[in-house]
Amino acid sequence: MSRIVLTDVVKEWGAVRAVDRINFVAEEGHLLVLLGPSGCGKSTTLRLIAGLEDVTAGRIAIGERDVTHMPPAARAIAMVFQSYALFPHLTVAENILFGLRVRRVEAAERARRLKRAADLLGLSALLDRKPAQLSGGQRQRVALGRAIVAETKVCLMDEPLSNLDAQLRAEMRREIRALQQRLGMTMIYVTHDQIEAMSMADRIVLLKDGRIEQDAQPHALYECPASAFVARFIGTPPMNILELADGSGGAVVAGTDGPPVLAGPGRGILFGVRPEHVGLSDHFGLPATVVAAEYLGADTVATCQIGTQRIALRAAGRLDLTAGAKARLTWPAEAVHLFDSETGRKRDQAASIPRVAGRDG
Repeated sequence: MSRIVLTDVVKEWGAVRAVDRINFVAEEGHLLVLLGPSGCGKSTTLRLIAGLEDVTAGRIAIGERDVTHMPPAARAIAMVFQSYALFPHLTVAENILFGLRVRRVEAAERARRLKRAADLLGLSALLDRKPAQLSGGQRQRVALGRAIVAETKVCLMDEPLSNLDAQLRAEMRREIRALQQRLGMTMIYVTHDQIEAMSMADRIVLLKDGRIEQDAQPHALYECPASAFVARFIGTPPMNILELADGSGGAVVAGTDGPPVLAGPGRGILFGVRPEHVGLSDHFGLPATVVAAEYLGADTVATCQIGTQRIALRAAGRLDLTAGAKARLTWPAEAVHLFDSETGRKRDQAASIPRVAGRDG
């Protein structure tokens, strides 16, 4: 069993609580991503699971074993670091086998595991090279090879692709995901890159200030964000979040006289709509002024001003929009998300009926 369970885990550095009562489960054979901005506690959480840091409070279990106070070597895990952690004076083969030599695994078994890992990772022709003779992607494969030859059922990865260029990152995330599925490993993967998380994960745990903001499958984080923070963190461009105010005919975007975007009061509500759900209309909609338009080939991302606030729209193809042009923006009622302006948490939308912008829905 390689299921990983964290129960009320806390890590404190003096008066600072870096990890604050975290609870989640990484199911056996699944890839779980710890996602969040710098300083949110994701790498610290990974190090607690690995045993590289001591838990202040709570419990960590791997399979049926409570490993909370076990040393790293007793936890039967492999770990891949951001820096690759390769020995420059050793060959690729020697780097991959280093851990097995330390544990005095027999030579025949080492050779078997090396061949399997090299075949899986396409390193067979590079085994005699030193790290300095390898590209960034090849060095990352060597670090992965060292994890594979350990033949553990749990692998922890701490931002392993952050040193690679964009194209190589895309290739490597596909390779890592395919490898994890082929080997049936339980993997916890740390990243600040939401594209990596969305494209690789079975489940995402999104952290903020040491706490879990939302724990869900990738599509659920995108379609049903639990807070304004989640809504802004997931998606490119991020979700538009607009402050509302009370208007004569309903809730209006703060800084404007309307038209209303919600039936009922608007004070204390944040109004969310994703850029791809915002459209242009000739006849109705919220009056706006174009600030900028970026043509990206497959689509265009335009930024518009509504009162004192800005809103982005994303449309397929090329839009003929210039800075200063007037526009009317609209969106379907079902695309609206409402959040509490004080807590940031999602609100019950039954009390406030979203409208298609600029006309009753």
